[in-house]
Amino acid sequence: MEMMITGRNLVVSDRFREYADEKVAKIEQLATKAQRLDIKVTKETKARQSDTQLTVEISVVGRGPAIRAEAKAPDKFAAFDIAFSKLLERLRRARDRKKVHHGRQTPTGVSEATSSLEPASTTVPLHVETVREQAAEAAAEEKAPESPVEIRRKVFPATPMSVDDAVDRMEMVGHPFYLFMDDVTGEPAVVYRRKGWSYGIISLDSNCSDEETVETRHYREAQRQAAAATA
Repeated sequence: MEMMITGRNLVVSDRFREYADEKVAKIEQLATKAQRLDIKVTKETKARQSDTQLTVEISVVGRGPAIRAEAKAPDKFAAFDIAFSKLLERLRRARDRKKVHHGRQTPTGVSEATSSLEPASTTVPLHVETVREQAAEAAAEEKAPESPVEIRRKVFPATPMSVDDAVDRMEMVGHPFYLFMDDVTGEPAVVYRRKGWSYGIISLDSNCSDEETVETRHYREAQRQAAAATA
């Protein structure tokens, strides 16, 4: 698997590259179809606290959606370790969901396998900035007074997908929620993480009555029923 390491506002040392290279084998065991591992190390020159000065983002790129994890720490090695633990947790969850999809009703060994890992953060956004965005933000900071409140707007292509696929995408990027276009209704919807293997979905309907509508089903239930009918 190819590994790409880039640094922003700092030079990535050979020692760090060797340290990251030693971890690749664990990712290859969980992501057999992965083609590339992207590691981005960023030094925040205007960070107010030393514990958020270094940011490490790790992305597994291959066939299908990318799986990412990010962490902040005063040292790039510490940030890498935290992000790497989050990434392994998401890779294991993705693998266990495939087991459910292929007929196993309850994933086994998830709690035991991830008990030593630090839980994925639900408050830290992924660091995904292009060079143009970086320049625009830097210019805005110089002109406008610094404010504790920041609002960032992102626009993504409206690709229709199922609720189950939206759950997969959300877990792969480590977000607590995921906005998508429901391929059944053709309307925007939001899927979000609740507790354990429980997820929720919120959608809006202008023709809906004043009372909310609640529906519960299992992950990939329609596919399993279709497979059983044709067996």
